Order: sequence, then structure tokens, then C-alpha cells
Amino acid sequence: MRSIWLCADDYGMAPGVNAAIRDLIERGRLNATSVMTAQPACDADAARALLDCVGADKNAAIGLHVTLTAPFRPLTPNFTPLSDGAFPTLTPMLLRALARQLDRAALAREVDAQFTRFAELFGRAPDFVDGHQHVQLFPQIRDAVLAATAKHAPGARVRQGGRAQPAGLGDPKGMLLDALSRTFKANAAAFGLATNPAFAGTYTFSSATDFSRIFPSFLNGLPDGGLVMCHPGFVDATLERLDPVTQLRQREHAYFASDAFLADLQKADVTLARP
Repeated sequence: MRSIWLCADDYGMAPGVNAAIRDLIERGRLNATSVMTAQPACDADAARALLDCVGADKNAAIGLHVTLTAPFRPLTPNFTPLSDGAFPTLTPMLLRALARQLDRAALAREVDAQFTRFAELFGRAPDFVDGHQHVQLFPQIRDAVLAATAKHAPGARVRQGGRAQPAGLGDPKGMLLDALSRTFKANAAAFGLATNPAFAGTYTFSSATDFSRIFPSFLNGLPDGGLVMCHPGFVDATLERLDPVTQLRQREHAYFASDAFLADLQKADVTLARP
């Protein structure tokens, strides 16, 4: 039987996302969540509620979800580049990173600030580190993330996005993540940081997507210790304002809360790892 990590991203994005993630942790359906420390919905009350949910037995790992894309705003002053006071959107941020046009000092300050905010909220370093929209894999950003992890949380693992089986031509996003992850893994090893052996969970966020039908495919070939990313949530006004992925989050929550999810794990001979 393989033990895997099922990580809900985006804790702190909105109250409805927070509530859905805590509900699934309490049900034993998730064993990890990553936190967007720069967002208003990630305040002291939200952090305390998550710590209470995880409990003294630590039934889920809590990580840092480094956030560097719009519509979210930096914690640090004078971050550059900005667009109407927010980070750039995903594509401009990726293109600037690929062209090595980002301000390294500004990146380092912002990533450090998000680690510091995590420690202020949770009283400790994160168990693992990943990135919103996979920014931790981008050139220049990966340098800042890995350096900050080695400084603030040297025992934390960092998320790479390479698949168990390389993505094919029909999956351009997967091919990009595979390519970026090869360098990321090598750089992480140079810092003495551990990474997940394989990654799954990306799909086209189409309103027609039946999440319950595609989730079992994420488990195919996933090795022991592999990681599946997910995005459960309840829709509220904050989520609708900040993110285009809304109803799909509720579908993910409904699936993970269902007996069908447990049956799919059993059929695949998979269990959730103990943090």
C-alpha cells in the first residue's frame, strides 16, 4: 500500500476556503494544507482555527503557500513589479522570470516576509513550502524560495511539480512543470532540501469537469510519498472577488467528503500518510 500526501492549497484565500479545508481535515480526508500568509482571510483567528483542527496529534501538515501573483498584494513595501498595487498576473510574472528580469532583492524580501508572517501566525516554521500557481518553480523565484526555506525552515520539504510519468505533447502545462521541476529539484538538493518524489493534481479548470472521474487518474503510478494537489472550498463573496475557480472548489470538497473518495483510495491501494 502506498502512502501519499493530499494537500489542499490556498488556506487563507477566503473564509469559505478555510472552512472547507478544516472540515476535510477533521474528517481525515486531507493530510496537508498550504497557507497564503499575505491574505486578509489568513489572520490570527484563521490560524488558531487551523491549529485547533490539526490538534495535538498533528493529523495534517501545515505549509507555506508562497504567493507572488495577482490579484494578491505583497507584504513588503516597494516590491517591484506591481500592477495597480498587486503582483503581476501569472503570465507576465512567468515571462519576467524566464527572462531573469525580476528584482532579486525585492523577491528575497517578500518571500522572507511571508515566512516571517507564517511564524507569527503559527508559532513555528512551516512543515513544507510550495507556491501559488507553481511560482516556486520559476527561475529567480526558486532561488529566493529555496534560500528562504534553508534559512527559516531547513527541515521543510519543498514542492516540485514533476510527474511520475513525464507529461506528453497533449499536456503542455505538465510539460512546462516537468521542465521547471528538473532544475528546481537539483537546486533544492544543493540547498540540502527534500522534495516530493512525484506530483499530480493539475487539470483544466473547466465548469464541465467531473472531478470525481478524474481524481483516480492522479493516483496512477504515483509512488509512495507522492503528492496530489487539490483546491476544495465553499463559495463566498471573498472567493468570487479573488479567484475564477469557485464552483469547482465545492465539487472537490463534495468528492473528498464522499464515500466514493474512500473507495477510490482503497481500489488504488493508497492511504494518506501520517504527518
